[in-house]
Amino acid sequence: MYVAIEGVIGVGKTTLARLLQPVFESEILLEIFEENPFLSDFYSDRERYAFQTQIFFLLSRYHQQRRTVPDLLAAGKSLVSDYTFAKDALFARINLKGDELEMYYKVHEALGEKIPKPDLIVYLRADTNILMQRIALRDRSYERNMERSYIDQLNHAYEDFFSKPYDSTPVLTIDTNPLNIVQNPEHLKLIENRIRQTLNLSPFQPSLPLDK
Repeated sequence: MYVAIEGVIGVGKTTLARLLQPVFESEILLEIFEENPFLSDFYSDRERYAFQTQIFFLLSRYHQQRRTVPDLLAAGKSLVSDYTFAKDALFARINLKGDELEMYYKVHEALGEKIPKPDLIVYLRADTNILMQRIALRDRSYERNMERSYIDQLNHAYEDFFSKPYDSTPVLTIDTNPLNIVQNPEHLKLIENRIRQTLNLSPFQPSLPLDK
């Protein structure tokens, strides 16, 4: 079982991945973003630092997944990740243009052919105002200058990206607006149940009321 969790900045991907790890007795793969030396500058001046930031993320995610995912899956281990390699192109489409975007696409396509795809993508959805509240609560220094308009743009891009058939990988969409998986164990159980149901992993209860 290889499950990847996706969603906009602040939606709760890493929190969910950490909580699901013991539930499924799985390995965990977390996105490494703090080491990107351009990230803080990018949020201050997106146009100037977009290409450097995007290429650094692309290569970092490629090396992390190539070093980790194939060996874990070959060993028969379950894996929960808080990102997908494919979503990197979604950010590039927003932040890059012209020759930089074309060059990025060529590199992404070449590298993506070597990355194993997940069995299921869990797409966490939230309203932009909720995302801004969650970002403010976690108070990461490099996110303090984030503009609401950028998060809203990302939110619409994610909605568009995951509303269409995605690369033959099943997508389970979860509305997180009413959920608090940290303080309410039943909310976490609802998501676990939907994952089990989608992947046909027993035990699950088909009647648990969580919308797709």
